[in-house]
Amino acid sequence: MHLLNALFNLFLESGKSTLACSVSRELHSKGKLSYILDGDNLRHGLNKDLGFKAEDRAENIRRVGEVAKLFSDAGLICIASLISPYRKDRDACRAMLSDASFIEVFMNMPLELCESRDAKGLYKLARAGKIKGFTGIDDPYERPLNCEIEIEQKDGVCPKPAALASQVVSYLEEKGFLQVE
Repeated sequence: MHLLNALFNLFLESGKSTLACSVSRELHSKGKLSYILDGDNLRHGLNKDLGFKAEDRAENIRRVGEVAKLFSDAGLICIASLISPYRKDRDACRAMLSDASFIEVFMNMPLELCESRDAKGLYKLARAGKIKGFTGIDDPYERPLNCEIEIEQKDGVCPKPAALASQVVSYLEEKGFLQVE
């Protein structure tokens, strides 16, 4: 099997973690070992000393890249579900992991959809100025220039997670990532 690291990326509540879990389940059903590095979970442990300033975000992504490389070296498919707003940080992670084993999945969902899913009310707080440096509100999101997969709504409707997972896994199969060597 080829080494593989997948980065699912966009705003809070864009569906990154849900898709990561669906992809992991589908990979498991095909007998493939995977591990999800979820940004929220990592910020409670490995990255709990980091804030949300640009330099902290860069360090967050760098650490995740290093951990992903370790999982990959052990033969697991590593799925990272993160808000990674800066192109240079994603590119640095790609360079660290080798272009041939890095798949960027861009969750191209409208900000309005993400806000409508926000049960914690974080977007509302950011719009009220109570949270600073919030991606998509007062901090930029730099769209990927070279993502391998772009996930979008179809006719204004977000497809079901299982359908999106099938799209990702089909790509991995077509590119030979899931073949046994």
